[in-house]
Parts: sequence; C-alpha cells; structure tokens
Amino acid sequence: MERWIIRFVALLCLAGSAGLLWTFGVFVVVPWRAGRLLALSASELQVLAASLGFGIGVGAATLHLFALGEKEAHPRRYAVLRAALILALIAATASGVLWSLQRG
Repeated sequence: MERWIIRFVALLCLAGSAGLLWTFGVFVVVPWRAGRLLALSASELQVLAASLGFGIGVGAATLHLFALGEKEAHPRRYAVLRAALILALIAATASGVLWSLQRG
C-alpha cells in the first residue's frame, strides 16, 4: 500500500515539474525571438529562473520519490522510470517552446 501512495505522490510531482518546465519553455521564447536573451528585465529573469529552478527541483524530488518506491524492490524498473522521467521533462520543455513559437 505504501508503494502505491509513494507512486501517486511522485506522479503528482511529475505533473507539477512538467508544468513548470513547460512554462519555462513558453516564456524563454519571447526574449529569444527579440534577440535579447542575455539582456533580460528583472521580471523576465524572475519568471525564467523560478520556473526552471523549481521545475528542476521538483523533478529531482520526483526521482527521489520513485527511488523510495522502486529502487530496492525493482532496480531495473527504476532505471527505466528514471530515463522516461528525464525524457518526459525534456519533452515538456520542448513542447512549451514549440507552443510559443506557433503562437507568435
């Protein structure tokens, strides 16, 4: 029963991390298109840094939760979940960038 609770909480964290990294992908396009990625305003820097930092942090917490639930009992499954999680978070960031590029 405990493993299922840990897995459920990890999936909630995964959704939050994916959302934060998607947001980073969406908002990084605006200054990138304007050619001022290295000259961000304070509010743009805050939005980008917070969404990237918290997205990576929550993603790391998700990996830790999956390790608690899977690493000892199923090490091979944990390795596959870890790889899938990293790919999913990269895909979330890329989809945010693509979404923003299509809108602008």
